[in-house]
This record gives sequence, structure tokens and C-alpha cells, in this order.
Amino acid sequence: MHYIVTGGAGFIGSHIARYLAGQGHDITVIDDLTTGKQENLVEKCSSGRINFIEGSITDSELLNRTFCDADGIFHEAALVSVPWSFEHPLETSEVNITGTLKVLIAARDCSVKKVVFASSSAVYGDNPELPKKESMIPEPKSPYALSKMTGEYLGDIFHKSYGISFVGLRYFNVYGPRQDLKSPYAAVVPKFISRILHGEAPLIFGDGSQTRDFVYVQDVVRANVMAMERNVNGIFNVASGRRISVDELAAIIPALMGRSVRPVHGPERAGDILHSYADISKIKNEFFSPEYSLETGLKETIEWYRNAGNGVS
Repeated sequence: MHYIVTGGAGFIGSHIARYLAGQGHDITVIDDLTTGKQENLVEKCSSGRINFIEGSITDSELLNRTFCDADGIFHEAALVSVPWSFEHPLETSEVNITGTLKVLIAARDCSVKKVVFASSSAVYGDNPELPKKESMIPEPKSPYALSKMTGEYLGDIFHKSYGISFVGLRYFNVYGPRQDLKSPYAAVVPKFISRILHGEAPLIFGDGSQTRDFVYVQDVVRANVMAMERNVNGIFNVASGRRISVDELAAIIPALMGRSVRPVHGPERAGDILHSYADISKIKNEFFSPEYSLETGLKETIEWYRNAGNGVS
């Protein structure tokens, strides 16, 4: 198969592209390198299985040229930071909403059969009902969350109006190797690991009682591939179905690293959700179950950051 991975030089996108290339598929990655890194793909590009194109999903001409013989599209490209989306709501909308619309239009015009879209648990907002179910009414609290909700609605419209198969995967808290450490909005798992490797205490925004449902990136890759390959449409949670507090995470990671360190606390961040915990019964009934425990995924992630030279002492 020939698959497109938008945002394929980024954290999740590069894992998807590398996995598909390893399965013998031909992959075209489109990434403007705003947050992605071409080195995430270097050995697969040199093997000839991945064709890398530096460009934006807002470039309709590029999309139409690239999608012309594609069997499916994994749409991962997005501006993904909640805090950044408050500071830059227009840019967030232009890439995440207009860019997604352009991807869907190009998919329609090029007769691409299926689009698998990276959505987010952020669409649920701070509704106190737990666990989060796909049937709940979205309550986005940030421009980022609103953009992901809009992407889901656009995909549903293109499915019903133009016959494009569409799956939206609501990622919960994805972690794993190659997550960006340099961004001020970096995710909590790599930030904790990095700080501990540098002899610093984990920094928690808020009191640490907030809960998260962490899912390992390799499980997310499997969910994407199975969504593409199976005859399914609609919106699905992608998570572990288990929640822990950020305080608990700040105890587990140092223990796995053989360190004894207590976290420090900073102010809460705008738009952060208090509790995040997924009901994954829908996706389990249809096509996917997570395989990685939190401990196993964290061990692999810690080992990668150590080997990547991120300051172990």
C-alpha cells in the first residue's frame, strides 16, 4: 500500500511511518518541520521506504499532487499544545481546522479511500463524568480542543457526503521515545524523565491530584494501523483505560530510574484538564486493545532517553 502520513516527522507520526515502512508499505511523509524532526525518519528514508516532503497541510496544491495515488491517509499534522493555542488561536485554527479541511478536500478529489485522524481527549473538556465515553457531548476548553472537535465533525461530513471512510482517534496521554523535550510545552512524561536525568526534581503544574490516562506510543501506532485496515468508521478513544495521578507518576518514574527525588510544584496552566480517564470498551469491541502496561512503556521510554544522551548522571 501507499500511505500518506501528515506530520510524519513528529512524535506519533514518525512512529506510524516507521512501523508502516517496516511492514513493507510505501510511505510519503508531509511535514513542515515546525515541531517535527527529519532525523526521526533518517534510516527509513535512506532505505527508500519513506519519501519525505517538507511542506504544509495548508498547501492545497501540494496535497493534491501528493495524494493522487494514495490508498489511505494518517492525518497526524497539527499544532498540539493547549497553552500555545491560547497564545496563538488564529495560527491553531489555520493549521488544525483549515489544514484538516484541505486534507479532506484533497482526499476527496484524489479518491483516497480512508482518512485516520488524530483527535484528542481534550474535546471532552472538564466534564466531571468519568470515564470519558465517545457518546458524551464535547465541551472543549481551549482553541486546540475546539480545533480537534471541528476536525471530527468535518471528517463525519466528508464520510456522509462524499463516501470517504473516516476514523477519528481521541488520543489520551501518549508517551514514548522521541517526544520533544525542547518545547516549553513538552508532555509530562519526557519532562519528568529529563529533569531526573539532569539531577532535578520533577515539576508538577498544580497540586498533582489531577489524573491522566497514559497510553504508550506503540499501542497508539497499532490503533492507527488497525483503524486503517479494518472496515470501521467513527470516533474512538485510544487509551489504556487506567488512570493515575500526576503525583503518582512523579513517584513511579524516579523509582523505575533508581532515583529518590521529590517533585516540586508550580502554578496551574490555563486550559489544563483536571481528570482524564477513558472508557475504551467501544474500541476494544471493534478492533483494538492496548498491550503495554504503564510500567513496561515507561521502562522502554526511560531507556531510550538514557541512550539518546539526555544527561544521565
